[in-house]
Amino acid sequence: MARPHKALPRWSLADLYAGPDDPRLEADVAWVAERSRELERRFQGRVALLAGNELGGAIAAYDAIADRREKILAFVSLRHAADLADPETGRLLQNTTERLTDLARHTLFLTLELNRMEEDALTRAQADPAARRYAPWIREVRAFRDHQLSDELENYELDRSATGGAWPRLFDETVAAMRFRVGPRLLTISATLDLLSNPRRAVRRQAARALAAGLAPRGPLFALVLNTQAKDKEIEDRWRKYPSPLAQRNLANQVEDKVVDALVGAVRESFPRLSHRYYKLKARMLGLKSLEYWDRNAPLPKVPVRAYSWSAAEDIVLGAYRAFSPRMAEIAGRFFRGGWIDAALAPGKDSGAFSHPTAPSVHPYILLNYHGRARDVMTLAHELGHGVHQVLSAPQGALMADAPLTLAETASVFGEMLVFQAMLGAESNPARRRVLLAGKIEDMLNTLVRQVAFHEFERRFHDARRSGEITPERIGAIWLEVQRESLGPAFRFAPEYRWFWAYIPHFVHSPFYVYAYAFGDCLVNALYAVHRGGHPGFEGKYLDMLGAGGTLRHRELLAPFGLDAGEPAFWRRGLDVVAGLIDELEAA
Repeated sequence: MARPHKALPRWSLADLYAGPDDPRLEADVAWVAERSRELERRFQGRVALLAGNELGGAIAAYDAIADRREKILAFVSLRHAADLADPETGRLLQNTTERLTDLARHTLFLTLELNRMEEDALTRAQADPAARRYAPWIREVRAFRDHQLSDELENYELDRSATGGAWPRLFDETVAAMRFRVGPRLLTISATLDLLSNPRRAVRRQAARALAAGLAPRGPLFALVLNTQAKDKEIEDRWRKYPSPLAQRNLANQVEDKVVDALVGAVRESFPRLSHRYYKLKARMLGLKSLEYWDRNAPLPKVPVRAYSWSAAEDIVLGAYRAFSPRMAEIAGRFFRGGWIDAALAPGKDSGAFSHPTAPSVHPYILLNYHGRARDVMTLAHELGHGVHQVLSAPQGALMADAPLTLAETASVFGEMLVFQAMLGAESNPARRRVLLAGKIEDMLNTLVRQVAFHEFERRFHDARRSGEITPERIGAIWLEVQRESLGPAFRFAPEYRWFWAYIPHFVHSPFYVYAYAFGDCLVNALYAVHRGGHPGFEGKYLDMLGAGGTLRHRELLAPFGLDAGEPAFWRRGLDVVAGLIDELEAA
């Protein structure tokens, strides 16, 4: 079989701009400048006095500016992600960010003044359809009004945000430039992490130790980045009067604290019946008394690892999507036909995977690193789920297209479930069915248990950081504590594993993002059970849910399916799906 990384696609960003010298790029920056200043001239100091149609018009103008800003930022961000090692892509990203941040000072007044409006005046204005159209966005803006600073401080914070991405950029570019010596080869972090799924235990051990050997010397740098980001967050939280490090994220996710607490508590209580039980079973299947940390993603023995060509992955994912919804498959197909996917393995490229929504007036782009394993097919299904979601919600406009993180993971995880069930249904070989089952269980454990463990690591780290800067060794100790709790007694953890916190980008880029994965996985498990139960009109309701973007909260979105994430039983229902798959694998 041809190696699956041959002829993998690279994206074309021409639908955004032909290149950094494209005159349309500079023209769009000038357009944002002109429209931003015009908005400021017409409406600053008058927002509370506007009639409903005028308020709607002002927000519509702001929406158009946001769309153009997002298009510009997407272009420079995607170029940087495709080649983090090129200093020119980083320079363009930073310079563009600074220019647009300067221009944002002309439009900041709109949200500040909206938050100072009296409820009666706002209710009267929203009686007009032009303003009522933006009611969901206004609701989310005003959710932060108790945490708003003075206008002068808000302008200062906006100016300061131009350099706020420096630490994440340092992190990204450092990781992208790293090479790990595995035997005679020097490998990127993506290629080295891929070896942790190698069938040969000696190769996995060698790759794991190479990762630890590469991360350890940079531990002080990564600890400095994490400590600085955490202190910066603590300062902002204190000024804005957020009661906990998690509070701002929950508010942005449009989810109540008690719902997140219920989710995290349910997953942690399930560690023994999920991860502890599964990894004990896996050790037995591998013929081992205990597992080392490099065995976590090991494939099952005596079954050849199957390689999936890119064309095979495309057929599998689109076929599974089509069986559920022809419309979903048609939208997903555009990504392949339009050159919207970058899947090739390239030095300097971002080692992760994402679907970037760019701007509602254009279309999303997907980045992944395709090695040809079943897990990579699932990653493709995951990111295409995001992409379909982003296309469907685009008509809501730049201000309301994005769903909160907790709901943004719904379409991606649902896409994974569709593809898994299709692959399992098409496989008649008992050994390969076991491989697929084990792979899905591990993906779900990575989404539920591993991400909640990441969340717990962040919680303990941020709590400890309030007492002063934390040494790399102490960060590693927190990491090991959480890993032992979450993965269970089947594992032995070699001392060098204490450095593996250092390459996780979410800790640097988006503190407390990670629980959204577990939220989405449990939610999808519950949704999929409703779908399999023959719920009437499920496909249409599901697509409507995705099309709502950020206009509805989780209770409103789940109500048509008879589900409520506020009920403790909701999370147990999702976790029971994973337990059932472990039952099925154990029986096999």
